[in-house]
Amino acid sequence: MGHLDGKVAIVTGAGGGLGRAHALLLAHEGAQVVVNDLGGDRDGTGGGTSMADGVVAEIIAAGGQAVAHYGSVSDNDAAAGMVAKAVDSFGRLDILINNAGILRDKSFKNTTDAEWDIVIDVHLRGTYLVTKHVWQHLLAQGQGGRIIMTSSTSGLIGNFGQTNYGAAKAGIAGFMRVLALEGMKNGITVNVLAPAALSRMTEDLMPESPEVAERLAPEKVSPAVVWLCTDSAAKVTGRQFCVSGNRVSLLSWQVNVIAEKNALEAPWGVSEIGDAISATIEQWPKLLKPMEV
Repeated sequence: MGHLDGKVAIVTGAGGGLGRAHALLLAHEGAQVVVNDLGGDRDGTGGGTSMADGVVAEIIAAGGQAVAHYGSVSDNDAAAGMVAKAVDSFGRLDILINNAGILRDKSFKNTTDAEWDIVIDVHLRGTYLVTKHVWQHLLAQGQGGRIIMTSSTSGLIGNFGQTNYGAAKAGIAGFMRVLALEGMKNGITVNVLAPAALSRMTEDLMPESPEVAERLAPEKVSPAVVWLCTDSAAKVTGRQFCVSGNRVSLLSWQVNVIAEKNALEAPWGVSEIGDAISATIEQWPKLLKPMEV
């Protein structure tokens, strides 16, 4: 018996790296899987069927059930087609793992409008489109559901040279927090994953060494993802998890009041508020770096 027997999942960007690892483990735990991948390069160019087909073949060879889907998450008809593929193939849909993504990294001064737009289109709009169609089905099905959205420490904390990517990933986190509230009454949980792993997306962004390859293997991220899809995680929603190797961190917002006076008094003067804030700066938490979470 697997943790997800009888469940059906869609995994976008599942042709390699994290998406492949998620799809394989979902299938190992009993889920039937729609393996979506456009088959392109990490900058979004190109396409093909071999990557999705390869993962489907792996799942079937291991005794699982899976079908391939080759459409782009940023295409509305393709997003609707993923849901249709799941229902036509397996009769239902329970889980969505939004994982597809691309990179067009440059410093902000060198980023073109086209490079900004395509990253927002794939990550933020793509997550929206697939989630929209899955959401409609889950509501109609009336049996709850699980949605995992892939964000990044680039969006939650910041990373040089990724303004387009960071903006998209921060948008995904905001999308998740609101949708989690809307899903509560229907038993649909929505959470964010910010992974650190070696994949197509990070192959030349992280140091190459056997130790790093072992520590940041994509397969070490997937157990947390799959657990969030189980019945045991029914009360976990609206959360942001950073998963790096075998470490899972919960990223939560903290409110620290740094200047306050009676609300019935006159407004702060500019110098007065400046002095009050400046007096607390040394007490502020340090700005985190992506690999510190």
